[in-house]
Amino acid sequence: METGLYVALSSQVALERRLTTIADNMANTSTVGYRATGVKFENLVTGTGSNSVSFVSSGDTYIANVSGSLRETGNPLDFAIQGDAWFGFETPQGTVMTRDGRFSMLTTGELVTVDGHPVLDAGGAPLQLDPLGGPPESGADGMLRQNGRPIGAIGLFQFTPGANFIRFGNSGIVPDGNPIPIVDRHEIGVAQGFVEDSNVNAVHEMMELIQVQRAFDQVSALMRDSENAMDESIRTLASS
Repeated sequence: METGLYVALSSQVALERRLTTIADNMANTSTVGYRATGVKFENLVTGTGSNSVSFVSSGDTYIANVSGSLRETGNPLDFAIQGDAWFGFETPQGTVMTRDGRFSMLTTGELVTVDGHPVLDAGGAPLQLDPLGGPPESGADGMLRQNGRPIGAIGLFQFTPGANFIRFGNSGIVPDGNPIPIVDRHEIGVAQGFVEDSNVNAVHEMMELIQVQRAFDQVSALMRDSENAMDESIRTLASS
């Protein structure tokens, strides 16, 4: 019976982690550039033969690699990535990757994110525009022009979020290595005047939430039944 309780407890830990990721996804259904979080679980087996016991791991999180839909804003400083790539911006903690392309230009000409972090160019340096040159025009490759003159290129980077990745804000991801700049990739580009909406499927997440909550309640009921049976056995042994 004690083994059964440990198995049930490992199941509850895994279900609680899944509930946490679902709640996080639901809270970010309207977050620009957000990529949903998923969890992978594995069976952990102890013992051999008839003495083997199967537990569930606490799970490893991963990013759902599906693009959200593009939404037109008409803002010349809004950008959306078409293809498998990320924008980069600089923070005091280092470089961060994001799909959120809502940028603005400071009076100094520096292109920054909605939180004021410098956007990186293709070389990994802060992107500097002409503060007197007006709104930039972007080509599909991310090259920016002001008054018809090339002024710089928005950096596009490739990286794979590892298991149990670290988020920065809502839509940023802290890379665990050095992101690779993307050049001469015709299938990857930038759409100016658009943003990428969250890729969270709210209906799917709600169904997952109901299923996980039911499973959690069932495991809780099994644990109560197991504890009651153990208490009854102890009372029976004590009275005999």
